Amino acid sequence: MDNFTQQVDEIEALTAIYGDDWQVEDEENRAFSMNVHEGDKSIKLYVKLTADYPSSAPPYFELSAPQLRLEQKNHISSLLQEVYLSLAGGPVLYEWIEKIREELQKDKSCKIEQVIEHNEVVKKSPKSLKKSNEEKEEKIPEIYHGDVIVDRKSSFQGHAAQVFSVHDVKNVLKKLYEIKKIEQATHNMYAYRIVTNNKNFSQDCEDDGESQAGSRLLHFLQIVDAKNVLVVISRWYGGIHLGPDRFRHINNAARQVLEAANLISRNKEHKK
Repeated sequence: MDNFTQQVDEIEALTAIYGDDWQVEDEENRAFSMNVHEGDKSIKLYVKLTADYPSSAPPYFELSAPQLRLEQKNHISSLLQEVYLSLAGGPVLYEWIEKIREELQKDKSCKIEQVIEHNEVVKKSPKSLKKSNEEKEEKIPEIYHGDVIVDRKSSFQGHAAQVFSVHDVKNVLKKLYEIKKIEQATHNMYAYRIVTNNKNFSQDCEDDGESQAGSRLLHFLQIVDAKNVLVVISRWYGGIHLGPDRFRHINNAARQVLEAANLISRNKEHKK
């Protein structure tokens, strides 16, 4: 079944499921929107279906949620990218909508738990407080996923996280490799740069079979003066050699995800 036919079937299903909450914004350009409500919170998801969706590229999307903080919207955007990667090659809009609803429900539950926690905080023993602190320290850094760059059937995508130790790096890599689409990439090259206690840098890189890619990524982080950052570039080889162009795509994928996640400054990079 071709992409357009799959898109038509998916839109018909979403219209049947969500009724008036699913809106056609611009049918000719395949642009749609969805209002997701949960309690007093709502998010409007705008999507534009590209010619390559769903076979080899995700839809373009934007989130409109004035009630949410920027970090909350970035977190949801990151989750939508993970959903796409886990279902790449198939329709994702229903899963995206329900993932947004799930996050709104979590946000509501979190507020209830915070009230309960505040009322019961005096009942906690020093031992339980110590356990909570340890669990907090073990929390895996949030992972951001960039846009997919496609050239001659090869795809490149950047992933980034703020890290403060090699242990953080290992945890982020482990979490990424749990995503089947990323684990099956032809190459997952990465580089990181961490500020140490004595103001020096702990840094390293990995080519994962893409010769010189890791060292070039690390050089890119040095040029933009990135601090406490891990960037991973996944490449899915399409059968056509790209030559030096592959390094341009790798750097562009890195720049895009780091800027989108606010882990490097656009102005600083341009000044460099």
